Amino acid sequence: MASDWFETVAEAERRACKRLPPSVYRALLAGAEKGLTLADNVAAFDELGFIPQVAGLAAERDMATTVLGQPVALPVLISPTGVQAVHPDGEVAVARAAAARGTAMGLSSFASKPLTEVVAANPQTFFQLYWIGGRDQVAERIEVARAAGAAGLILTLDWSFAHRRDWGSPHIPDRLDLAELIRLAPEGVRRPRWLLGYARTGRLPGLTVPNMARPGQPAPTFFGAYAEWMGSPLPGWDDIAWLCAQWDGPVMLKGVSRADDARRAVDAGLAAISVSNHGGNNLDGTPATIRLLPGIAAAVGGQVEVLLDGGIRRGGDVVKALALGARAVMIGRAYLWGLAAAGQAGVENVLDIMRGGIDSALLALGHSSIAELSPRDVLVPPGFTRDAPGPDGRDGPARDAPGPGR
Repeated sequence: MASDWFETVAEAERRACKRLPPSVYRALLAGAEKGLTLADNVAAFDELGFIPQVAGLAAERDMATTVLGQPVALPVLISPTGVQAVHPDGEVAVARAAAARGTAMGLSSFASKPLTEVVAANPQTFFQLYWIGGRDQVAERIEVARAAGAAGLILTLDWSFAHRRDWGSPHIPDRLDLAELIRLAPEGVRRPRWLLGYARTGRLPGLTVPNMARPGQPAPTFFGAYAEWMGSPLPGWDDIAWLCAQWDGPVMLKGVSRADDARRAVDAGLAAISVSNHGGNNLDGTPATIRLLPGIAAAVGGQVEVLLDGGIRRGGDVVKALALGARAVMIGRAYLWGLAAAGQAGVENVLDIMRGGIDSALLALGHSSIAELSPRDVLVPPGFTRDAPGPDGRDGPARDAPGPGR
């Protein structure tokens, strides 16, 4: 329907807020503690500027690149996110949208849809793993990914089990039993379109995580798998190197905030890293990822693919990230707002917004390709970047980072 179209991600979020039950919307908003990192991820992009050109501009602009060996039509990928109860089709709708726009997606271990269904909808699917259980259980999930035809793996390690929010956390049930249905009924009645969407399917929102099922066992609930994760031993760099050796393809490490960790990732055999703070859901006070990107890209950009996620809301944000050293970006909340607003079409709408914004920025900057972007294209104010402290306890120096055309 034409009325489902929206022109910005901000409008998609407004529609998602109106359509989703409050507890579901607040679960997507998330954040941690005071929300400093959550806010800075978005606000930091506003501190960066452009100076456009007026003549001699390129008539055509190329946005294609490759990530983990997969060709994509634009440098925007779908980031893995947990149970997507915002729409009955969940991750399958997202996968179809990404395929329709020529890009890849990451599927979370905590997704609501099986990996096989998502790969069938988009063969360019990367399966995301957490280090849950020991090596034997991780190896089981690697085999599931291999059997399903996943194009690569994403290992996410930036999580410190920070559960507190100053504005309060939403109530999320472990199971939708009769007591929970009665408790949540007022929210459903207030959001009839969301409720009708599930009623048409004849099933309730799934709160299990099928990709965490052990062989021959039923899928655990979200919180059942989460509890196992909390009790799992923490991995070391030798475990990460071991995981890379088990997979006969590329592996990305998601959650890097420090240049020294990025260097260790190269040594461990990672093909890519994502500069990420889990969308502001992890350790509050971590700087925005765009502040950390230049130093990390300068340290390892010539040795490993560097991606960024966190705070991307428009195509201009993508261009700023690419100019400061990212090969591509991953989006999370942006596409979830689109999914909530209009299902698959809403996710396609968000990707079209990103593409249009990238194209406009390339045109104004006088570039014919994202490969031509460099730090010279962005106005970076003094003191904008952040680096992990060096051996003397002082911040490392801010350095120019290569653009994406490495």
